[in-house]
Amino acid sequence: MIGQALSVREAIVTRRSVKNFNGQPVDAESITRILEDAVWAPNHGHRNPWRFIVAAEKDYGKLLEVLREFGVPKWQELSEEDLEKQMKKFTNPGAAVFVVVPEDARQKERLEDYAAASMLIQNAQLLAWDEGIGTCWKTPAFLDNPKFREALGVEQGERIISMLQFGYFDEAPKSRPRKPLNEVVTYFGRDSE
Repeated sequence: MIGQALSVREAIVTRRSVKNFNGQPVDAESITRILEDAVWAPNHGHRNPWRFIVAAEKDYGKLLEVLREFGVPKWQELSEEDLEKQMKKFTNPGAAVFVVVPEDARQKERLEDYAAASMLIQNAQLLAWDEGIGTCWKTPAFLDNPKFREALGVEQGERIISMLQFGYFDEAPKSRPRKPLNEVVTYFGRDSE
């Protein structure tokens, strides 16, 4: 992956969600560079319906403290050993970006904004993959915890749609099969054979 840039097709076909991060930090400059290009996602009316909360380098440790405190209410009831097991999926990535979108009262705009931000996330994942950085799009329940939202500075009328984890990995995840195209595509107007 590192060296010659991947073609768009190579990036799309080879990218995988990474869950086996090796704990190496991802620097804020890499995240910024990826986001600067990812924002070129299509978005209706050029609303740019997103903002980002980035936790990288020493600030990633601060995020982990917030997760321990407000992540999941049941976590406070866990033994220290069990808590460490639960936290492992958050301590091994090297950075996280929270993608925040406005909760427009108009359904059409709300759906357009969510779709645009989702495309931005895919762009970020492909750009990171091209740099040898893995990603995993997480949507844990604590994203809606009022105390967690407050700790992150998420305003009323906003929604966190992704905790996008970034990190390095030693071994790329294996590919999982996709459904054959003939199982998911029908051609309008063609008779069944």
